[in-house]
Amino acid sequence: MESVVYVGMDVHKESVAIAVLRDSHREAEVVRTIRNERRYIARFFQRLKEKESVILSCYEAGPTGFALYRQLEEMEITCYVAAPSLLPRKPGDRIKTDNRDALMLAKALRNQELVPIHIPEKSDEAVRDSLRMVDDMRKDAKRHKQRLLQFLLRLGFKYDSGKSSWTGAHRTWMKRLHFEQENHQWVFQEYYSAVCEAEEKIERLNEKIEELSAEKRYQQRVSQLRCFKGVDTLTALTFVAEIGDFRRFGTAQKFMAYLGLVPSEYSSGEKRRVGGITKAGNSRLRRLLIESSWHYRSYQPSKRLTQRRRGQPPEVVCYANKAGRRLSRKYSKMIYRGVPSQKTVTAVARELAGFIWGMMVGKIELA
Repeated sequence: MESVVYVGMDVHKESVAIAVLRDSHREAEVVRTIRNERRYIARFFQRLKEKESVILSCYEAGPTGFALYRQLEEMEITCYVAAPSLLPRKPGDRIKTDNRDALMLAKALRNQELVPIHIPEKSDEAVRDSLRMVDDMRKDAKRHKQRLLQFLLRLGFKYDSGKSSWTGAHRTWMKRLHFEQENHQWVFQEYYSAVCEAEEKIERLNEKIEELSAEKRYQQRVSQLRCFKGVDTLTALTFVAEIGDFRRFGTAQKFMAYLGLVPSEYSSGEKRRVGGITKAGNSRLRRLLIESSWHYRSYQPSKRLTQRRRGQPPEVVCYANKAGRRLSRKYSKMIYRGVPSQKTVTAVARELAGFIWGMMVGKIELA
């Protein structure tokens, strides 16, 4: 019978702490720290391969990404990237070091307590990074706008609260403002220029996102997801690139749990308490879903939604319509019962996730 060795790695920018644990031993045989460079990692595992026939390795998902995973796969060494929030932790363990973390990972791998994450293809990872960059640019644009409005408020300039900000009328109002101090005029121009530059950049990036969504590997799935109200190109492509194969989730409930949209629960003895959502898994997708769910306060397909659905199979449009009517009714009923709007939208997002999963795994013919 072949002996199996389990390698746990605590990966940092400059170093990698490594613990090697044999299947029949309680303590690690090797605990050391090496530099986080390809040649040092390759040397360590090449020497280990000369002694051992079966090697299983793992490390936590983190800011270093999947470069180490892909290097080990090239060396024909099985590697898992663990979900950090699902690793077993001892409540009484108050000592944390890199070596102890590496050993904990090795033990979790040996005891089959490790939950690996999905590793995207390189092309999907590149698209995903592009989408995250666009999201970051949008946040920057929002911050620029907030800084400008706060500057104006400090000087006593307030736009009519009954009207929306950043419309054409609002911009015209800002340009007509008169500042007593010359420096204030200069500050306004700089803030306003930063807003305009950020918006121009986002417009260019949106054109690139449209090009990516039109690629053959994404086009059909993105077009189908855009049939849902509140889901346009950026959200649809983000779901497709982040998730990859939706069939890795056996049920809609598992997909909802992955997005952290299911209620948390604490049960002990005869007591049972259900809390807020778990917020586990992919926070970016969860946020996009909640933003989309605000559109279901009412359900009347707009001209833009009708245009997005043009050319799609009738069963896809019918499925999206069924989802829209059901989610809108759910929102209205919960609000009528006095449920706060934020909790209502979260509940709608959870159900919208189920409809998205159904669309992507081909459950529309059963709808």
